[in-house]
Parts: sequence; structure tokens; C-alpha cells
Amino acid sequence: MNTDINFPNLHIYLKNVGKSVDIFGFSIAYYGIIIAIGMLLSILLIMYRGKKAGIDEDAGLDVCIYSLVFGIIGARLYYVAFQWDLYKDNLLQIFNLREGGLAIYGGVLAGMVACIVVCKCKKLSFFQVADIVMPGVLVGQIMGRWGNFFNREVFGGYTNNIFAMELPLNAVRSMDDITQEMISHGRMVGDVMYVQVHPTFLYESLWNLVLLIFLLWYTKRKKFDGELFFDYLFFYGLGRFWIEGVRTDQLKLWGTGIPVSQVVAVVMMIVSVIAYVIMRKKKNA
Repeated sequence: MNTDINFPNLHIYLKNVGKSVDIFGFSIAYYGIIIAIGMLLSILLIMYRGKKAGIDEDAGLDVCIYSLVFGIIGARLYYVAFQWDLYKDNLLQIFNLREGGLAIYGGVLAGMVACIVVCKCKKLSFFQVADIVMPGVLVGQIMGRWGNFFNREVFGGYTNNIFAMELPLNAVRSMDDITQEMISHGRMVGDVMYVQVHPTFLYESLWNLVLLIFLLWYTKRKKFDGELFFDYLFFYGLGRFWIEGVRTDQLKLWGTGIPVSQVVAVVMMIVSVIAYVIMRKKKNA
């Protein structure tokens, strides 16, 4: 199998980009390694920000652990729920994360619920904690998207823009993500067909990086607790709505052709705007 990846308009050619590495005879997926690194960096940033804000370290660690555990569960259940046909005949595959299959919005929603419960138990302000946590969440999302890169997943339809990415057709994780337009614009190199696609994993990673920098910069300028949280919901939703429209591996609402993540993005944006207005009014009252 050809494992090269090419960004022709950036003149970047990556040879032999594997999906896993062998360590002492065990094959470990890069996807898992990157997710684990992202979690670690996320926790370190959250704990650092929590310490600066005067949050008890044990309480902060509880927030991180429970939010991460339930976030992973939520991300997997969200994905499985909207891809049920892939799992209904082999339920054990639900527990196989080596090939990807985590939906970020499921993780965000489940992690948010876990955070609310922990904050209530620890008598912490959820909105204060959420402002501390959101940059850490973005770090995990930025890293996680590069796991998609190694899995050859989370890409969009054909494009010839500056970031266009070429993938060997036989290395793509799911052939269901390949459109006829990609095939018609594909090119043969020897006996290998290459398709050229939108690297939507890269778009989202860069968008999240910009949002992370903004939230870190805005931390000392915020007007009320929860402002960074609502900024995250709005601006991540804004970027995700467009990016989701480009992707070919969209999760659809049951019985419709509507991308569920676009629906969630719009709902989150509306909620954030309403909440922002209410909180600003309460602050100025």
C-alpha cells in the first residue's frame, strides 16, 4: 500500500506516512498516541490556569479527569449513534477506537455535563471553571485533528486551493468518503490512483489554534465569568459550520441529509449569543 501524502500547491511531499508504529512488537496507532498527548497537554494547561485562578488543585484535577473520561465516552457514543449501520451487526467494534470514530461535539457536550456535576459537588462556579477549561479543550482538539491526518480521514471534496492534499486512494480509511468528483480529478502514478481533497482536519486545527490564541489573550480582558466559554461555543460553531459543509464524511440526522454537526453548531451559536446578552445585562444591572 502506498502511504505517501502530497500537498502539491505547497510543494510538500511526505513519504511513507504510516498509521502506526511498532514498539516492542506491539503496533500502536498514531491516532491514539496523538489523542493521548493532546489530553496530557490539555490537562497541564487547565491545571496551570486553574492554579493561577486560585482553584484547588484536587478539585481542578477532578474536573479534568471526569470531563475527559465522559468526554471520550460521549464522543464515541455520538459517533456510533449517527453511524449505527456500521456497528449494529458487530457491537464489539464500538470499543475499537484504533481506526478513529470520535465526534468532537459529543465529547464537548458530555464533558460539559460532567464538568457541571463536578463543579456542583465541589461547590465551584461552573462558568469560572469553564473559562479556565476551554483553552485546554482547544489544545486537545488541535492535537486530535492530526490523528485524523494519520488515519486519512476527516477530509472534504475535491479542491485545487493552496492547501489541497493528495491521498492514495487505497490508503483512505473509508471509501464511503470518496466522491465521483474526486475520482474524475484523480491522477494515476504508476498503478496508484491519487485523489485531491480539502484537508478539513487542517482547516479545523488552524481555526482552533486562532481561537486558542484569542481566548488566552482575552482571559484578562473578559467582563464576566463564562464569557470565554460562550466565545468558544460561538466561534468554534462558526468555523465548524463551514468546515462541516465541506466534509464528505458528515454524520447525518437520522432519516435526513442534514449534517448533525451543522445543526449542533447553529444551536450552540444561538445559545451563546442569548446567554452572552443575558450575562452582560446582569453584569451591567
